[in-house]
Amino acid sequence: MAEKELNQLTDQELIEKKNKSKSDKIISAVLIGFLIGVAVYGSVTHGIGFFTFFPLGFALFLGTQWNKRNQALEKELESRNLK
Repeated sequence: MAEKELNQLTDQELIEKKNKSKSDKIISAVLIGFLIGVAVYGSVTHGIGFFTFFPLGFALFLGTQWNKRNQALEKELESRNLK
C-alpha cells in the first residue's frame, strides 16, 4: 500500500504522523550513531577504506532523507495551523 501524500491526510492523521516522527527520530539517531561507530572501528582496525566511507555515506543519506520528511511534515502542519 502506497503512503498518502501529506496534503491528502486528515488533520488527525497528520497529528498521529507527527507523534510517530518523534520515535522515528530516536531510531534514526541510533542507526546513524551505529554507522558512525562502524566507520570509526573500521578505520582504527583496518585503516581508511570501504568500511570507513560506506557507513558514513549511508548515515549522511539517512540523515538527509529524515530531515526532508520532517521538514515537509512541519510545513504541512504549519499550513493547516496545527502546530
